[in-house]
Amino acid sequence: MKNLVSTDWLENNLNKVRIIDATWHMPNLNREPYKEYLETHISNSVFFDLDKNSNEKSSLPHMLPDKQKWKGIVSDFGIKNSDNLVIYDNSDTFSSCRCWYSFIYFGHDHNKVSILNGGLKKWIREKKPLTNKIIKFTKSEYAVKENKFLIKNKGQIKQNISQKHFELIDARSEERFKGLVPEPRKGLKSGHIQNSKNIPFSKCINIGDNTFKNKDELSEIFNKQDIDYAKDIVFTCGSGVTACVLGLANSIISGKTPIIYDGSWSEWGKE
Repeated sequence: MKNLVSTDWLENNLNKVRIIDATWHMPNLNREPYKEYLETHISNSVFFDLDKNSNEKSSLPHMLPDKQKWKGIVSDFGIKNSDNLVIYDNSDTFSSCRCWYSFIYFGHDHNKVSILNGGLKKWIREKKPLTNKIIKFTKSEYAVKENKFLIKNKGQIKQNISQKHFELIDARSEERFKGLVPEPRKGLKSGHIQNSKNIPFSKCINIGDNTFKNKDELSEIFNKQDIDYAKDIVFTCGSGVTACVLGLANSIISGKTPIIYDGSWSEWGKE
């Protein structure tokens, strides 16, 4: 399997993969992703609740859960380590990428986790089949192996400002990166982490059909930022969600697994 699968491919392989609806909306949109899932979704899909399936004990949004919680979440879905997964969303933040990253972080084979290119919006536009039927899968015994090198903490980010061991790329909009507009979350200062670079995640997406731009186009976008590819590349954003969009884009370019600053601006912007 590839990082991305097409809507046509998924339609032809609905019963050969496990499908996950990872839709999440910014709170200010007042949309309820689980309610939307109950009303209509792709056949055989299960719903991944980004808020509930994060570390709910943390004061920061969307921090990764501990490995025992993750084991419980995925086992309850009936997903096995050998399963090929296809993840989609109906979200402007492309939240499926955060779910994709989480599976890779917790040890699912990178080659067995894919994003539906274009998501539910493209699927609906093409009038492909939908259902409101909920399937209950038999619980599995999912094995978790944390890839802790795929995450950076605040101390490592702070240390890197002077040591410059890795490149830090911010997925927020240019206006937020430059501090020209207030942050959507209250209590956070505006601006960006020193020495970080900016690639708004939306630049990686085709406006017409919500698909990712191709490898050459993505390479051109990244190359404009004068990135030193000899170093690791770490991605940040507002709360660790759209950073994973850039992580997927970089994986399309280089084949590398994404490294994320999990606290992102929700943590850094409190200073």
